[in-house]
Amino acid sequence: MMTQTIRIAAAVIIRADGQTLLVRKRETTAFMQPGGKIEPKETPSSALLRELVEEIGLHVSPEDLHPLGYFEAPAANEAGFTVSADVFLIEIGNIHIARSAAIEELRWIDPEKPGDITMAELTEHHILPAFLQKRAGG
Repeated sequence: MMTQTIRIAAAVIIRADGQTLLVRKRETTAFMQPGGKIEPKETPSSALLRELVEEIGLHVSPEDLHPLGYFEAPAANEAGFTVSADVFLIEIGNIHIARSAAIEELRWIDPEKPGDITMAELTEHHILPAFLQKRAGG
């Protein structure tokens, strides 16, 4: 059986204190980076810019997006699907973030010590390690 793939764009949003934002969407258990599905005819960056406004009211420009990498993992909320993600870093300083109706919970975490939360496999095993490696100069 072939695994179906969900193409997404996601952001590692970094606050001035070095903490990064995770979101938990309504009726889900796993925390993940903000972002979402790439619609037909959208680029990963344009999809991400749209999703950030929809999910957390964050308006940034394409110049604010810094590519972190491309990652794949089993989807956290859709059984039998793989999620493939273009991931970008965005430094926001001290801009306030608010959640939309689609987001159940926002959580700022220390990426080195996220605490006892359930994270999507993509977040826990791919995106955060890549971010920490990049931050360390790797």
